[in-house]
Amino acid sequence: MPAHSTAPVGDLLRDWRQRRQMSQLQLSSRAEVSTRHLSYLETGRSKPTPGMIARLAHHLDVPLRERNQLMLSAGFAPPHPERGLEAPELLAVSGALQSVLDAHLPFPALLLDRWWDVVDRNAATDLLLVGCAAHLLEPPVNAVRVTLHPDGLAPRIRNLGQWRSHLIGQVQARAERTGDERLRELANEVVAYPGDDVGPLARTDVVVPLQLVTGAGDLSFFSIASIVESALDVTVDELRIEAFYPADDATREALSPRR
Repeated sequence: MPAHSTAPVGDLLRDWRQRRQMSQLQLSSRAEVSTRHLSYLETGRSKPTPGMIARLAHHLDVPLRERNQLMLSAGFAPPHPERGLEAPELLAVSGALQSVLDAHLPFPALLLDRWWDVVDRNAATDLLLVGCAAHLLEPPVNAVRVTLHPDGLAPRIRNLGQWRSHLIGQVQARAERTGDERLRELANEVVAYPGDDVGPLARTDVVVPLQLVTGAGDLSFFSIASIVESALDVTVDELRIEAFYPADDATREALSPRR
């Protein structure tokens, strides 16, 4: 069911429960409500209170954007605001995220939203974007699209099959977790791009590396994603820092400032 469906709240709750592969018994036990009451909520025989919706959404790991939709479907005001990063209330968070990007230099780091659109990035990411077609760099730049598109990074990724499989798997998993139609469309789009078959990882690999041909030589990275765990705002909840670290000494040496 689409994330922005106007379906009754009971239908949405049932959809989230099924998405999480939970039975009514499992959910009722975790949320400490009776199975009968949960069944009544899902069928519309009972109307949930805002507190009940919040409790069920918590145990179903529903993202904040979709929690707002649950409340709206039940006739209640959405509890989680969605502000722009420039809003006064978000200045502390946006400043902290900018500090993380800057502190990661000389290695690349990006600030991404829910749909992998680039919100901000540090100067080291310029190295990754050399040679990408202009139409892929028009805002909003989508990190998945620019990575896997044949006019983007794809021709310079030595292990394209491995990285492509890793990245597409992430998009598909998030689309399934959120029920977001825009993410499903992005996954379908990039799946259709040409790409190599997935090859075997080296026995010494412990993570999937991004092996990239650049003007600074052949570079190899792995990435670590960071989120704001305590988010109550939709915008903050959906932001993620994707930081790339050298996967070998040659990459670290190539990007480290010369003394």
